[in-house]
Amino acid sequence: MEPLSWTGSIAFLNPILMIALVLLALSIVLWILASIFQAEAPVSVNADGTLSSGGGFRGLAQMALRYSFMATVAAAVAYLVLGVLLGTSAGIVGAISQQFLPVWVSLIILFAMSVAFKRRLGLYGKLFDSPIGMIGFGLVMFWVFTGIFGALDLIVTHDPLDQVSGMKNKVPGTPLPNAEEGEFAWYLLGGDNLARDVFSRMVKGAWIVVQIAPLATLFAFMVGITLGLPAGYYGGRLDTFLSFLANLILAFPVILLFYLLVTPEIVATGVPNYMAAVLFIFPILFIGVLLNSRYYTRPKFRTPLLIGVLGIAIWLYLSLISTGGYIVNTETYRIWGLPTYLDLFDIPGGILVVFVSVVFVNSPTVFRIVRGLALDIKTRDYVAAAQTRGEGPWYIMLWEILPNARGPLIVDFCLRIGYTTILLGTLGFFGLGLPPESPDWGSTINEGRKLLSIYLHPALPPALALLSLVLGLNLLADGLREESLKD
Repeated sequence: MEPLSWTGSIAFLNPILMIALVLLALSIVLWILASIFQAEAPVSVNADGTLSSGGGFRGLAQMALRYSFMATVAAAVAYLVLGVLLGTSAGIVGAISQQFLPVWVSLIILFAMSVAFKRRLGLYGKLFDSPIGMIGFGLVMFWVFTGIFGALDLIVTHDPLDQVSGMKNKVPGTPLPNAEEGEFAWYLLGGDNLARDVFSRMVKGAWIVVQIAPLATLFAFMVGITLGLPAGYYGGRLDTFLSFLANLILAFPVILLFYLLVTPEIVATGVPNYMAAVLFIFPILFIGVLLNSRYYTRPKFRTPLLIGVLGIAIWLYLSLISTGGYIVNTETYRIWGLPTYLDLFDIPGGILVVFVSVVFVNSPTVFRIVRGLALDIKTRDYVAAAQTRGEGPWYIMLWEILPNARGPLIVDFCLRIGYTTILLGTLGFFGLGLPPESPDWGSTINEGRKLLSIYLHPALPPALALLSLVLGLNLLADGLREESLKD
């Protein structure tokens, strides 16, 4: 079996892509210079009295930037399309493009349906009016679909934990020495220091991020919203007490706090399990208060609704915090949780510790944001009108203040997922929380950096994956902020 080159039969696209990239770089430099030396484009008055903006040097720079960017994207799309069609004959790029075929199909369907119905989709639909937002959304959803299909083994080429003899630190495109029938014959992105497939580990690492980062951020928002709204609305001693607790947590350095929470000695005491039992109850409180305040005047509908929704929520809560039928299971004592036949899922100990740590660290920051928004919005006229109608405090907080704070909160939610992704990478890099053999991006980067001066391929793919996901989340947040300001 011959090794794969990077582009194989589509190498003729290489000079085209290089020219497009050079032109793009030059266009960016020209645009920066034009922005510095020509603050505003010249304005001329038309015959009918209207104003029009002339091109000038800045206009030419913007046009060059637009067309060079389009040329670069067109070249990249040509690589992907030809790669999907030709497969391994198009080299490593073609093989990887073909492996990601389920992701490309999902992205095309998602974007097509979103653009077709964007006028009915609220703020999400308006996102597709922003080029920056669309790019960010595309990058984020690429890794979301990669994580999902990777977990279903539709993308990975090998088991991320399998070690193949003779593949230690092999360069990308190296064929397996004795590939069995039906087994993928190459390590597309090479082998790491333990002869494991770097490509498969990168894909599996995406699933770990997709599992932890959004859900942990969502739970942190539930905690921050549930405590921040009453603190900002009521003020007084409640606000002082809750703000003191938030500032106390924020006073600790984040990395040191993470280190303390995920060390084996702390985990052995059951502290993360106690924290999970406390922090994970806030979504139940939030849902219960939300429904009760909305349907308080309709008790015949409210009571069965609360019983059904809270019953399912408590079942999920107990399944989440119970492992093997116990909430806490240490060498000295046990606290009984949910029977194993009712336990829907067991979260591995390492992931639970990291999850709880992320929620605990992010909650105070979300609390301060929500508190500040509540302090501002509670002075608005529509809040006074609700008070005049006799609405209860929780109805006003959840159905008047919170919906009008959704713009900043949605933007911060996207940014915070990015921060959480970086924190997960940092924990993995330092070997904290997750098992050493875990294919998460931080652990993979840490293992690859030990031989970085000799072999780039083990550390570079997970680093670029982490970079692109965080970049996508930041661009998505910018797009959402831009569209939310237009409301």
